[in-house]
Amino acid sequence: MRDIQNERDTREIPLEKVGVRGLEYPVTVLDKKNKIQNTTAVADLFVNLPHHYKGTHMSRFIEIFHEHYKDLTMNHFLQMLEQIRLRLKAERAYGVVRFPFYIEKKAPVTGAPGMMRYDCTYEGSVGKDLKNFFVSISVPITTLCPCSKAISRYGAHNQRGLVTVKLLYSGFFWIEDIIDMIEKSASSGLYSVLKREDEKFVTEHAYENPRFVEDVVRDVYLGLQNFTSEKPFRWFQVEAETFESIHNHNAYAFTEYGERPLSQR
Repeated sequence: MRDIQNERDTREIPLEKVGVRGLEYPVTVLDKKNKIQNTTAVADLFVNLPHHYKGTHMSRFIEIFHEHYKDLTMNHFLQMLEQIRLRLKAERAYGVVRFPFYIEKKAPVTGAPGMMRYDCTYEGSVGKDLKNFFVSISVPITTLCPCSKAISRYGAHNQRGLVTVKLLYSGFFWIEDIIDMIEKSASSGLYSVLKREDEKFVTEHAYENPRFVEDVVRDVYLGLQNFTSEKPFRWFQVEAETFESIHNHNAYAFTEYGERPLSQR
């Protein structure tokens, strides 16, 4: 049968990325407590396309992803991209996989269990001169305003927020350990189940641990610098946004550490 994708294109325009976007698939990732976790991912998979090729073979992306979806761990993600690159005879391959990660979290006093969701992303690129893998983790938190506490006779406004870190993979680490560190950098973490005794504890704990959005970002930054893993993180970025409860705007802070990788510039 005629293979139009392999026919020559005469416009002499190379394409940076071609491939598939929005591929929904069940995947398996590592879980510190249960060894593995089954979840659902949305994947974007690309390769570069030289100017003389008319198109790429879209089905091959799906075929290779299907070979790896039962073991989509940090160590195997780049192996999958390299397989895509070689199979499609490309100079570079790129992939982004977004998935919800669930942790059973017990209420702080009663121990009532509930499931918490954290949104995660694997992002990688491979080539003869390039191999980068990034992990992003978003963690919902609570902050209590230090200024509000200082100027009020009683009470202080608090709000939910979201902290997102993006890490250049330098050595194995557990997603759960990053989440725990981020929650400890906030006024309080969130819970899906709280009895009255738990709610009292969380409210008072947040009141005793006021944090500006700037405080959260700085504490997470220090936590990542001192994080125990196989190797220190060579690059990371931290951002936090709080959904203000008494202002008609959100508060935001951002910073990064290390030399930004070439694929992120």
